Amino acid sequence: MADRKTERLMNLIFTLLSTRQYLSKEQLRQAIADYRDSSQQAFERKFERDKEELRELGITVETGSNDKYFDDEPGYRIRRDAVELPDLSLSREEAAVLGLAAQVWEHAGLAQDSMSALVKLKAAGVTIDTDVVRMAEPKLSANEPAFDAAWDACTRRVPVAFDYRRPGQDPSRRHVQPWGIVSWRGRWYLTGHDTDRDAPRVFRLSRVVGEIATDGAPGSYDVPDDADVQAAAASFLPSSPDRSAVLRIRRDRGQGLRRSAESSRVVTDEVDEVVVPYASGWDLAAEIASYGPDVVVLEPADLRAAVVDRLRAAVRDAS
Repeated sequence: MADRKTERLMNLIFTLLSTRQYLSKEQLRQAIADYRDSSQQAFERKFERDKEELRELGITVETGSNDKYFDDEPGYRIRRDAVELPDLSLSREEAAVLGLAAQVWEHAGLAQDSMSALVKLKAAGVTIDTDVVRMAEPKLSANEPAFDAAWDACTRRVPVAFDYRRPGQDPSRRHVQPWGIVSWRGRWYLTGHDTDRDAPRVFRLSRVVGEIATDGAPGSYDVPDDADVQAAAASFLPSSPDRSAVLRIRRDRGQGLRRSAESSRVVTDEVDEVVVPYASGWDLAAEIASYGPDVVVLEPADLRAAVVDRLRAAVRDAS
């Protein structure tokens, strides 16, 4: 549902940005698939909610008429001069960072529907500018189920509540005012103010149990001016690896572990032995267990025991 809503909002933004004319509700409904597939009542509700969400993001949907001499149906558009940034002068390093950000957040899956909407408007006689739509294939993934809800809460400043499982503990309920999301060694983390502990905290999104629930109104708190998301994350995230594990991995398996290995040797035609440095035994055990029988821990013993416990728990849950 979160993916569908995000796609609909992106399509609405592209559509309203790509014309100088005011578009009627019916034109928007026919151009955007999620609107078109809804009943009239559902479409009206979605459209009003979407306009409000865009306003919260700082994007104003302008209402007006294409003919000042006739009282025709009001239409909608987004003025490009109201949302576009002024010309920027970027260094090579800054441009590279922005390019990477585009590869992270833009997804080619949105491009087809967005372009389809614009083509339909052009066929209806609406002047469009297809240069507005620029998509890039993603290079980094965000597969954690909680990612979309966490990202939405950060951008809209919505307090949230969720169950969080720390290593070796039962899940506990947490109440957070999100500040931002950071990536660290292939994992995504939510940073923010933990209202129960009245202190900054960092939460690994893969440890969120179940769904993230809203716990207040959008914009109901302010992110402190001196809040440094990167610094806050660094103070809580795992330190540099200070120990190593010896693993047996089947050929062409466990690629994530192989990438971080400090050494590797062939044992048989089907098995390699690799040495993997790590800082958190709990995290490494979780990753190893995800490969099932393709990875076996030789040492240390406590890591091997942790992996066995996880596999046994998985079997119990499946039975």
